[in-house]
Amino acid sequence: MSKTPGTTATAPSDAPAPAAAAPPPGRTARFRSKAPARPPAPAIAVATTAGVAGLVLLVAIGKLLAMPVLIPPLAASAALVLAAPALPLAQPRNVIGGQLVSALVGFAALAVGGGSLWTAAAAGGLAIGAMGVTRTPHSPAAATSVIVVLTQPPAVRFLALLALATVVLVLVGILAGRSGRTPRYPTYWW
Repeated sequence: MSKTPGTTATAPSDAPAPAAAAPPPGRTARFRSKAPARPPAPAIAVATTAGVAGLVLLVAIGKLLAMPVLIPPLAASAALVLAAPALPLAQPRNVIGGQLVSALVGFAALAVGGGSLWTAAAAGGLAIGAMGVTRTPHSPAAATSVIVVLTQPPAVRFLALLALATVVLVLVGILAGRSGRTPRYPTYWW
């Protein structure tokens, strides 16, 4: 191989690939984690602080309205928005749309099948399909459809509070994303 100034020589394409780095002493490659690296400490601190603030804000709004606003799936939504803001599941379209679509599926299932565990299970599965069809997948939202069937809340009030809660979480995510310590949020709106 010849080498001209300013260029580097390259190996022929049939050359063997370099060997992988050896595992640390005492550990085999089989037990090494393939999980992504831990986020930097400042990103974890921002996500944690914003998560606490956002969920406490939902409780405060609920106290002001004398109605519960914080439901368990919203904590999971907050985790996606704040700890994994670049994921498609965490984008506003998915958080707000997925939660509302799943709640509507829950109310439809409740109307057809009543408030049984069987209906709740069917609602959770149907919510997955409905989110797929509407291009709003948001995994915590499947649990919202189950909660609707099992608790049988008043539909209009529940949907309004759910919309308010998801918008609040998105706004908290936007503020956290402007901290400079976490990835910018959202990646896209619609």
